[in-house]
Amino acid sequence: MNCFERALPGHFYAVGVGPGAPDLLTLRAARLVETADVIIAPRSNKSDESLAVTAIRPLLDKQELIENSYPMERNQAATRQCWADAADLAATRCKQGQSVVQITIGDPLFYSTSAYLLEALAELLPTEQIHVVPGISAMQAAAARFGTPLTIQDDRLILMPAVRLEQVEEALTRCETLVLYKVGPRLKELTALLAGHGLLERARLVCHVEQEGREVIISRLTSNLPEAMGYMSTVIVQLGRKGWE
Repeated sequence: MNCFERALPGHFYAVGVGPGAPDLLTLRAARLVETADVIIAPRSNKSDESLAVTAIRPLLDKQELIENSYPMERNQAATRQCWADAADLAATRCKQGQSVVQITIGDPLFYSTSAYLLEALAELLPTEQIHVVPGISAMQAAAARFGTPLTIQDDRLILMPAVRLEQVEEALTRCETLVLYKVGPRLKELTALLAGHGLLERARLVCHVEQEGREVIISRLTSNLPEAMGYMSTVIVQLGRKGWE
């Protein structure tokens, strides 16, 4: 049997469930979620339901759902220990003959919690029992909201977090399209930076893209925006077109 036709006993799957809308799951992701024995879902705190769980809620039936809170901090030791514990849990269930799916918002390999778990699991399970299923990223969903291509012809695209603004400023000189994640807390400083380069009219923002009741779309940045927005904010800056040389 193809390992993606259904979740196989003893196998682990890191599954991207897209930006948040249930109908943006891929067919493969939906099939694996429906047939898994165990679903592991990350969440940022103990009170809120995981955004990834919200996306798969219509598919839940008899699966065992394990929601774990993971540290959203720059403490490498605490983060690694947390994910080592999660990997031990997943590996134990796989060795007991269960199929395990870990869901993550967006894509498992784009700034995702799955990366930590996959790294830890590589020491615990055979490679052939570990699988990654791509999902629609926030970058793709945000671009679709505006109906504007991220790249054409020979355009260069940079995706990066808006954490260190000096690196953002450098990136502005190296691409035709710049996509910034984790914008929320730095929105005021980022807006000032873009204004200084005359780029506000070329910048667009989506917060909580494709999340019902939470999505905010701003087609042109201005200097009178709130100082901060949600952590899951994406800014697309289109600097021009490179074209063919």
